Amino acid sequence: MKIKVVVHEAEEGGFWAEVPALPGCATQGDTLDELMKNLHEAIEGCLSVDVETPKSDGKERVLEIAI
Repeated sequence: MKIKVVVHEAEEGGFWAEVPALPGCATQGDTLDELMKNLHEAIEGCLSVDVETPKSDGKERVLEIAI
């Protein structure tokens, strides 16, 4: 899976990044290497948030897929 991120230079030094496809998913790092490591962790965390199971009236199918 590929996902776009927007990387910014922080005013105080280092970098911060946001993931537009995942509102609220952002992280920072002192170096680009640290930022990339933190981005992987942040995205994984944002995608692993449990959501309430949708209710079905029997006419739909509720599927769980891996990405």
